[in-house]
Amino acid sequence: MDDAATIALEAQLGAHVIAGEGGAYTHFAVRSPRASGVSLCIFAQGEEFRTPMHRQGEFWRTTLKGDLTGAAYGYRTDGEWAPEKGLWFDPAKLLVDPYAVELDRRFVYDLALSDFGVDTVGLVPHTIVPGQREAVPHKVPIFTRGGLIYELNVRGFTLLHPDVPEALRGTVAALAHPAIIAHLKKLSVSAVELMPITAWVDERHLPPLGLRNFWGYNPVAMMALDPGLCPGGVAELRATVAALHDAGIGVILDLVFNHSGESDEEGPILSLRGLDNETYAHEADGQLVNITGCGNTLDFAQPHVRALTLASLRHFVEQAGVDGFRFDLAPVLARSPDYDPRAPLFDEIAADPVLADRIMIAEPWDIGEGGYQLGQFPHNWLEWNDRFRDDLRRFWKGEGSIGALATRLAGSSDIFGEQACRSVNFLAAHDGFTLADLLSYDQRHNEANGEHNRDGHGDNHSWNHGVEGPSDDPEVQAARAADARALLATLFASTGTIMLTAGDEFGRSQQGNNNAYCQDSPIGWIDWHARDMALEDFVAGLSAWRAARAQHFEQFPEDGLWLNAQGEAMSIADWEAPEAEVLAYASPAYRFAIDRKTRSVRLGDESAETGS
Repeated sequence: MDDAATIALEAQLGAHVIAGEGGAYTHFAVRSPRASGVSLCIFAQGEEFRTPMHRQGEFWRTTLKGDLTGAAYGYRTDGEWAPEKGLWFDPAKLLVDPYAVELDRRFVYDLALSDFGVDTVGLVPHTIVPGQREAVPHKVPIFTRGGLIYELNVRGFTLLHPDVPEALRGTVAALAHPAIIAHLKKLSVSAVELMPITAWVDERHLPPLGLRNFWGYNPVAMMALDPGLCPGGVAELRATVAALHDAGIGVILDLVFNHSGESDEEGPILSLRGLDNETYAHEADGQLVNITGCGNTLDFAQPHVRALTLASLRHFVEQAGVDGFRFDLAPVLARSPDYDPRAPLFDEIAADPVLADRIMIAEPWDIGEGGYQLGQFPHNWLEWNDRFRDDLRRFWKGEGSIGALATRLAGSSDIFGEQACRSVNFLAAHDGFTLADLLSYDQRHNEANGEHNRDGHGDNHSWNHGVEGPSDDPEVQAARAADARALLATLFASTGTIMLTAGDEFGRSQQGNNNAYCQDSPIGWIDWHARDMALEDFVAGLSAWRAARAQHFEQFPEDGLWLNAQGEAMSIADWEAPEAEVLAYASPAYRFAIDRKTRSVRLGDESAETGS
């Protein structure tokens, strides 16, 4: 089959209701190149009705009479059971359509999902046949470079909010509530970045510990929204995006395409594994490649993997109107098997009329060889900049130089060159210490995760100000407060796009846990009653200052001067002085001054000043 024919068939995958001259019919198509047989399973009135599907090359198809919108279905496959050869065909396993856009319930992990011959019809969610929907009007993204991204976990952010109706708490719809939007507006947020909201499954070690995956970075259905977070499906997401857009706030989805929640060779059989295990990258001996730390890695050298990814991105733009995407472990998207900065997926996104103008953000590292690729993504992509995070932390801890700080503040040209800045600058993210914990703990405290405090990053460049954890000492509290303000003000003074993780603006703590991926608990939930309102108001002032001149932060202004402690232009000797602790910058666009000795930052121009 030639490439054109293959691409045409890829576009028909999933379930589609089609109006015909003799009435409506529903077409089903799935890819399973090595199966000996595939059955479509329709569920109605408590019974399962199986229909053999017809092979067409690598694809299986069947058509049923009638408009089956809302019907529940899944697939079963026949073929060889030989896990040592990467073959997991088991007709006892109900499989979710990889092109599912709606599921009837959440995934729940069970050991039976991995056992050959054990029927999983009662364990696996059913895929729902989607109805015909018109695409939302295509509009230019609201978010642009230089703005403020606000990263949040939908459930953790809204679950305890006192002004959100209880029925909405923990859901995507809660983000459209006026109280939530008012908070975002107060902070001059340019776009919210939603941690994964597509359907995922728990890692198998979590249920025995009484824990569950809270972050969502373990997906099974790449474009089906998780029914627990978004019970109203794509219509709920679409309405929330519209409400945020009306408030001038963009929406970025954090998506995971680097692996699937089916994990390693002992993982559950839920979808791709039982249909098309060749979707995964394999070693020469047939073992699954694991450069994600999650048991498997999707193989983006294969066109059908890229086709699923592109279909997922288009779905969320066309059906919900989102402004862009952040990609977890993004180098995987360009591996074949080594990272290629000219990878096919980049060209395919750039050439797609639906996706070409969307904001694309890379987490530019994975754990494979050559996996650190900061600065190596396409010129129109943004990238999380961990060098900014670490250099800012080192400076304010007293270990970094003013030269390193200036490089980061000026847009990290050593990494990104002199073009419009692609750096996403941040102090803290979902993965790691919160800002408050950065200043309160020297060591991680992840005991609640059940892994004997071995998980999470060990080197955080944190400093506890002499006391590990909470302190009633006024001097310790004052020192932590001053450093929090200094770090935040430095972030808001930096060239590039900036990112703030929800709760850092008011001192949220995770009790020293720097890997709260399994903490669907008070550790992971935001306590709105414990907000430090003085800090929140301070951050709002910083953000208002930056928002008023946002365009100036897309590229470092070349018409300004770096100044020393005496207000004079920096000399080579000033830059190289190891004891230097004062740095200032002045341009017609804006100015700022940083003094590590007094733990202060001042931002200002002729009309406004904000500082710590």
